[in-house]
Amino acid sequence: MAWYDEAVFYHIYPLGLTGAPKQNSYGEPVHRLNTLLPWISHIKEIGCNAIYIGPLFESVGHGYETTDYKKLDSRLGTNEDLTNFVAECHKQGIRVIFDGVFNHTGRDFFAFQDIKHNRENSQYKDWYCNVNFWGNNSYNDGFSYENWGGYDLLAKLNQHNPAVKDYICDVIRFWVSEFGVDGIRLDAADVMDFEYMKALRRVANEVKQDFWLMGEVIHGNYSRWANGDTLHSVTNYMLHKALYSGHNDHNYFEVAHTITYVQGMVGSKLNLYSFVDNHDVERIYTKLSNKAHFVPVHVMLYTLPGIPSLYYGSEFGIEGRKERHSDDSLRPALNYEDYKDAVKTNECTKLIAALGKIRQNTPALMYGEYKELLLQTTHFAYARVLDGKAVITTVNNADNEVSMNLAAGNSAEYVGALTGQKISVNGGRIQVTVPGNFGEIWIPAEMIGKSIAPIKTVEIKKAPAPKVEPKAAEPVKVVEIPKQEETKPVETVKTVEQPKVEVSKKEETKVETKTEKVVVDWNKSYEDMTIEELQEVILEKMRKNGPVTDYMLGTVRENTHHGSLVNWARSFM
Repeated sequence: MAWYDEAVFYHIYPLGLTGAPKQNSYGEPVHRLNTLLPWISHIKEIGCNAIYIGPLFESVGHGYETTDYKKLDSRLGTNEDLTNFVAECHKQGIRVIFDGVFNHTGRDFFAFQDIKHNRENSQYKDWYCNVNFWGNNSYNDGFSYENWGGYDLLAKLNQHNPAVKDYICDVIRFWVSEFGVDGIRLDAADVMDFEYMKALRRVANEVKQDFWLMGEVIHGNYSRWANGDTLHSVTNYMLHKALYSGHNDHNYFEVAHTITYVQGMVGSKLNLYSFVDNHDVERIYTKLSNKAHFVPVHVMLYTLPGIPSLYYGSEFGIEGRKERHSDDSLRPALNYEDYKDAVKTNECTKLIAALGKIRQNTPALMYGEYKELLLQTTHFAYARVLDGKAVITTVNNADNEVSMNLAAGNSAEYVGALTGQKISVNGGRIQVTVPGNFGEIWIPAEMIGKSIAPIKTVEIKKAPAPKVEPKAAEPVKVVEIPKQEETKPVETVKTVEQPKVEVSKKEETKVETKTEKVVVDWNKSYEDMTIEELQEVILEKMRKNGPVTDYMLGTVRENTHHGSLVNWARSFM
């Protein structure tokens, strides 16, 4: 057990939240980071006990084109400001991890500038990938180099160079000694060299007890990146997609399939970093077709296996749409004074605060074994079982209420942590009713502590329900928890009657459609293959493990980054 296994993260993009200018003039520091100090108490109040913040260090614009790894961005303040921020977080019982942008630098980074000035004579000419003094780039420097993502603004570091490894390892040591940071989220980890990550892990083991390395990985076998030699955890983009689309499509089979698929990759002991939105994707409130699904989506985020993370502002139910060539709407400036009473006045914030407290005070939600209990397209029940006690989550994505009869283990009575409803166990089972577009966490009565105070049902504004054609009822999939002795009769639960809405059946999966097959030259190295060849290699490896669904096919076709595809192809055991 480590602190991060019990963490609920609050994710901050500081240049956005503080309203910093889009471009850095490298002028006198402006102490905007200090405006985040009042947010710390809010973060604690909504049940978060860890912060992921970044990028933080001197850069040209959005923060990922690093100029100086050892200096806080001038638009945010000074190193002293960052030291004080981390110290205040620690004082309030909150851990802090930084964004580590170690795959590439900006063009103002000292090593790149030395190459510009000294060209072939630069001692740093091997710090970057494929530097060619007979080529050119979009800035007309008179030499070319490998960039990241097609942007010459981001010069790709040569991770095979021992000097680069040593430098980045020293950066990590500096962040710990100077700021007291508790971990690092590695940007673009899915295109990092594995030996490079192993070096970072060795430093993580050295600098601080339980120092956490978490990586941004979008595609591939997560266990290749997260294991005893490389990273402690990675981002669970598969679950992110399933949570919002499973609600928009009224299809909990997608969510259940994703959970099973991911656990098949990483096992049940590895905690992935779970989220429903972040600084790169649209806000969850924007993505949901029915805003009322804000409730069941977050109930699942906080109760499914994984380490939940909340992106700043999403606890208020704010919108954020991804726009072409700009992520500004995803990274807005917020004034703390406008939200300081949100826990009392905002229904979304009330829910998040309740879920945070429930999570922190229910060990089964952190360490319990996941068991699927009942699955239909519109409603879903699962348990987290620890020491023979089952904490049960029920969610409903339809407008009408639903009743569920569920195996409940050996407890005599359950309490709904969000509503305070009490349900007696009868013959090892409970009968519960879940209102439309809602979710509930049923905790054995003997596990309810004083720190968990049930709240009233929150009502999130609903979007108009789409008209759909009714179809035959979906057969129920049930998994039993072993029966226990019969106890007192089931207590009647009263709920408000809601109009019935029929929802069309969705298929659990769709098998891949046939397309023109790319001929792969298997004699080539992965590095020499085209993007199309690499995609076909990955699909072929997937087919050996079972049917390739439309979702799986889409994740492969959507990934057109050569380095990421190379690592993905290698990730198959």
